[in-house]
Amino acid sequence: MSTPDTPSPTESSKTVLDRLSILEGSPTLVLCFDGTGDQFDEDNSNIVKFFSMLPKGDRTRQLVYYQTVRIRPPLSPRLLGSTHFAIILDTAGDRICIFGFSRGAYTARSLAGMIHKVGLLPVCNHQQIPFAYKMYTTNDETGWKQSNAFKKTFSIDVDIEFLGVWDTVNSVGLIPKRLPFTTSNTIVRTFRHALSLDERRAKFKANLWNRPNDKEKLLSITDQKIHHNAKKAHPSKLSQQVLELKYSGDLERPTDVDEVWFAGCHCDVGGGSVDNDTPNNLARIPLRWMIRECFKTNSGIMFETEGLRSIGLDPDSLYPVVKPRPPALPIGSARIQPIPSSKAKTSVQTKTALPNFASASDAQVARVHKSEEQLDLEDELSPIYDELSLSWAWWILEVMPIKQRYQRSDDTWATYFGWNLGKGRSAPKHGIRAHRSVKARLEASTEQGGKYKPKAAFDVESTTWVD
Repeated sequence: MSTPDTPSPTESSKTVLDRLSILEGSPTLVLCFDGTGDQFDEDNSNIVKFFSMLPKGDRTRQLVYYQTVRIRPPLSPRLLGSTHFAIILDTAGDRICIFGFSRGAYTARSLAGMIHKVGLLPVCNHQQIPFAYKMYTTNDETGWKQSNAFKKTFSIDVDIEFLGVWDTVNSVGLIPKRLPFTTSNTIVRTFRHALSLDERRAKFKANLWNRPNDKEKLLSITDQKIHHNAKKAHPSKLSQQVLELKYSGDLERPTDVDEVWFAGCHCDVGGGSVDNDTPNNLARIPLRWMIRECFKTNSGIMFETEGLRSIGLDPDSLYPVVKPRPPALPIGSARIQPIPSSKAKTSVQTKTALPNFASASDAQVARVHKSEEQLDLEDELSPIYDELSLSWAWWILEVMPIKQRYQRSDDTWATYFGWNLGKGRSAPKHGIRAHRSVKARLEASTEQGGKYKPKAAFDVESTTWVD
């Protein structure tokens, strides 16, 4: 029972934001960036579903923004310079939360990187945004010095409260370019990343958070030491990692980072692989995980109570304290489902699985009354939609030689040039953190008796299972 000082679960997040608004006088800002080609339609991504659960009625407590990302560049002066976007940023308080999927995830990380490098411009100076963007994308020593001076003169220093992304994709273009602070960022307090175990396309490699190697850690002791040692190591050109460390303000406060791997390909993790009325799909699991992380880290984001219930989350288990999850339900005789041959077959399967429901909307109502553990059991056995198996056109890039880059277990970087040929992603050799639904899928079988084998090779014994 709620006491007079304890908000009810229905009003929990709103009450928290009421108190924050009184103390800070500014709303929480939530920015959402969808992937290339994703938008509100019949097969929505997790970004659209996440956005749909955010209250939008009271701009004094929470401001929300949604944008679909074009193919390139990941951040554009047109987007950053729009009056609407500039006003939203200008009204942001101490809590800025950014979310993204696919190319939208890279845009989210790029925006956080730009805010770190050149600061947050007041709306009265939004005409300076094209110049600020140019400085952000300039990676030489002169560009970094100018950015630092620009930030002190024109901008506001802010932190990013929460940066949450589903399966970051760097670039689908032929010439990749890494922007500053997209692999690590000291102004980000909390970073959460849902990653795909089964995506294998050449231009969809995992873009992980950077772990500074021993040399970079040594260079981050003091600005003076950074400059001295970096010049010795790179007399003509400083590496981007060294420059990022040199111009990062607070190196002592580490970002709270958690990158968790999930079963499925790119759109099975970020959403959009199936129609909205499909009763079960893999993408619901990382969506529920991300929202739970928002509560666990006290991000301050408000959610609609009915929206949480619609995806299987119980508000009572999230606020005022995030309760530990019960053990996962046993697989039993349940089977991993194949991809339906047509929408007609999907509708037949839906009626077979839910014989008492006349429509998908009725099935959705029934889902609200199921526990999260029951929904996980149903979702984790859903089909995987592999684009290399579904569309031959993606194989054009698989047979083209491309440059690949990954971080070794000793935190050093390796680069190679070659053909991808549908090879799975490189998972960290030192062990990964994977969702417990992956473990359940590994234990299940297909109708033919086959087993699930993730495309990314990883050591199951050294895996940390999370819920």
